[in-house]
Amino acid sequence: MMSILLQPIGDGALKVTFSEAVSPTLNTKIQLFDEKLLKVEINGVVESVPTFNAVTIYYEPHLVSYHKLSEKIHDLHREFIEEEYLPLRLIHIPVVYGGKYGPDLQTVAEHNQLSIDQVIKRHQNGEYLVYMLGFLPGFPYLGGLDKTIAKPRLEAPRAKTFAGSVGIAHEQTGIYPVDSPGGWNIIGKTPIQLFDFHHETSPFLFRAGDRVRFHSVSEGEYERITAQVNAKTYQVNIEKG
Repeated sequence: MMSILLQPIGDGALKVTFSEAVSPTLNTKIQLFDEKLLKVEINGVVESVPTFNAVTIYYEPHLVSYHKLSEKIHDLHREFIEEEYLPLRLIHIPVVYGGKYGPDLQTVAEHNQLSIDQVIKRHQNGEYLVYMLGFLPGFPYLGGLDKTIAKPRLEAPRAKTFAGSVGIAHEQTGIYPVDSPGGWNIIGKTPIQLFDFHHETSPFLFRAGDRVRFHSVSEGEYERITAQVNAKTYQVNIEKG
């Protein structure tokens, strides 16, 4: 069984770091561990946030001490069964590539000595893993990008990158959930809403451990889906297994 390292983060958080190298297998184990943590409902635990190789647990110190929480986490880890099934969600994301929606598509192609069509095809060929949600609410860090279309971040970040922008940074791809400054190479845009503060159950479309596939749509299809999203009538294609 993999070992873990527990570290205090301030006076209200505990970081559980897993010993294995970052990989899809480790990501699955982290999601399983996080699921178990939620199920046991430790008194005083407010929230848990899985990342590439760790889970950060936020808690109320007046309800549970760091020492007591550490004991419970070690007990939970000893009981951890890696073979337990984690339900799979495969989320299909429509994207309009290039033009005003993907201002960096041409430079990504030139950087990798490929045609625009080759970049688009290779971006869509992969099935991506959501390793974690990052610096913006609901921003998915997606692993599995074809290395032949990788490109470093922009030297000068944009003052504004629009919500729905699909970008590449080094060997990762991601989607901006809200308007934000950003330095990723933008190759397209999705009309899908990734972050909805008013959603009844969860404001985020993605969760760590999800799989993602992209497919091309025309500008006309993009506008049609946008209208449906705004009218709250669009259903994201999510396969569950």
